[in-house]
Amino acid sequence: MDKAAIITGAGSGLGQAAAIRLAKEGVNISVVDVNEQGGKETVDMVKELGVDSIFIKADVSKPEEVKNYVDKTVEHFGTIDYFFNNAGISGSGKFFLDTAIEEINSIVGINLMGALYGVHYVAEVMLKNGGGSIVNTASSAGVIGQDSVVTYAATKHGIVGLTKSMVAEYAKDGLRVNTIAPGPTETPMVKEFYEANPKMKENATSGIPQKRLGTPEEVAELVTFLLTSKAQYINGEVIRIDGGFTNTK
Repeated sequence: MDKAAIITGAGSGLGQAAAIRLAKEGVNISVVDVNEQGGKETVDMVKELGVDSIFIKADVSKPEEVKNYVDKTVEHFGTIDYFFNNAGISGSGKFFLDTAIEEINSIVGINLMGALYGVHYVAEVMLKNGGGSIVNTASSAGVIGQDSVVTYAATKHGIVGLTKSMVAEYAKDGLRVNTIAPGPTETPMVKEFYEANPKMKENATSGIPQKRLGTPEEVAELVTFLLTSKAQYINGEVIRIDGGFTNTK
């Protein structure tokens, strides 16, 4: 049977790049995003590479919509081998005490609760099938402290805890769970954030030893390796991909 992956936040950025990269490995893709236009564009790109793909619209902060994308994937592909648990938002870039409670709830709902729901429903399927591989998206803000992203950083530190603790419970059952921690990367979300906070882009770039932002394609290579490689003994790791950014902190 062909391998199948679910990618959340696959309508743009890291999710879209990972969908294209995985498709080149012959993996069928469930494209999940709240943005229907972007999601369908990804499906078209993936299908051009000769694999099957479906789009499932979902707000990942709603558990019933997460369960639906899992159920629809199993219904269509018969299995879930890989899960790139990637959907997320950054927030406004305001300092924490200037941040509205509504924004805090939104970031936590999508970034943390959405990731928890995703792992819960996907892992149920994977464990019934003998195992699978999950990659969660954290951030440089999930391994160090950064100003202007307190709520975002809290959710990304939570992703690290989710990853390590799932391995403690389920590695013995054939589940692999790893996390990527990208630094500033040229995605639409990051571009929008930096347009609203230009000084932060300047500070970030100057603080990266390689003196540039990462690309979605570079991150997609790491995601594909962690999901599909024969390196089956890599489990519970948080792998930074940030041009040395957090290495200097």
